[in-house]
Amino acid sequence: MTFDVLALVAFAGLLGPLLAAREGWHIPVVVGELAAGVILGVTGFGLLDATDHTFTFMADIGFALTMLVAGSHVPVRDPAVRSAMGNGAVRAVVVGVLAAVAGYAVASVFDTGHAALYAVLIASSSAALILPIVDSLELGGTSVLQMTAQIAIADTACIVAVPLVIDPGNAVRAGFGAFAVIAAAVVLYFGLRSFHRSGAWRRLHKFSEKRKFALELRINLVILFSLAALATSTHVSVMLAGFAFGLVLAAIGEPRRLAKQLFAVTDGFFAPLFFVWLGASINLRDLVSNPSSIWLGVSLGMATLVVHAVVRVMGLPLPLGILSAAQLGVPVAAVTVGSQLGVLGDGEPAAILLGAMITVGAATLAGASAARSRRLLAGKR
Repeated sequence: MTFDVLALVAFAGLLGPLLAAREGWHIPVVVGELAAGVILGVTGFGLLDATDHTFTFMADIGFALTMLVAGSHVPVRDPAVRSAMGNGAVRAVVVGVLAAVAGYAVASVFDTGHAALYAVLIASSSAALILPIVDSLELGGTSVLQMTAQIAIADTACIVAVPLVIDPGNAVRAGFGAFAVIAAAVVLYFGLRSFHRSGAWRRLHKFSEKRKFALELRINLVILFSLAALATSTHVSVMLAGFAFGLVLAAIGEPRRLAKQLFAVTDGFFAPLFFVWLGASINLRDLVSNPSSIWLGVSLGMATLVVHAVVRVMGLPLPLGILSAAQLGVPVAAVTVGSQLGVLGDGEPAAILLGAMITVGAATLAGASAARSRRLLAGKR
């Protein structure tokens, strides 16, 4: 890793905001960043070497921070969402059962042996992707609250499940590692909650703001990297460390100043670097040399949409069911961890991301449809 390569990575990351600039399209920023990585990486011009140790380590930092921000977006403190948890949990369970059947079917057809992984992918929802769409379209009502509860449960469960299903041969070891990280996060939650309730955190905040020390950011980075160290030492991805800490921050109430600081560090540099690295590490030429991978990706994407749409029979409007199928964090995590462990077949990482992009496209259209329906109903009144 050199400064000219780092400058190229930072420049490539600008493609994300460029593609996402038109609000009506609702294209996630990460799509452009992934595309830039694909163009500059092993698939394209080969200017970025995703196997470089420094590049990979910086990408791991970005991965942990990205998952922290994703976890902090889960609305665990929202009373309205908590009141809808019952219906949301039932729908999440139904989706999970159907996803298990669909995952087994897809794995059997393509003979990959990754039925459990596909089940988790199909069942997943991305809170960090869906909630901004809901907010931007000003969607509301009981159905939206129940959908939000459903995706919060699915997002959390699937992130925890990825390390367990990605490599079944080492599932027990991964289970112990995941338990260690989750236990540490629980202890951390009670410790930070006590710190907040005592008023010590507020005094620290005022002191830090007055002296411009950024102590909150520094302390939280120490905690994040400590959890990441625990995760890697117990053979678990830093993904779980970041997401678990994000949930802790969401549960105790993330200070606005800290949220802005984390946003600057993550979305300003480390997250784009991670997604550019991920795009550079994926060889889309495998889709050409293995045409079945294209059909695998399409099958995963369509299976996800169908499974999530089935909850229409449980009272969730069809557009919201399709919207709840949008996924990005879990597929990205699966591809990242699977590629690092070498457990995915040729073309499989690209197929998984292709399936995710299908759900993102469908969710964008479904969100717009839900917004139009809401406006029509408002007009009739």
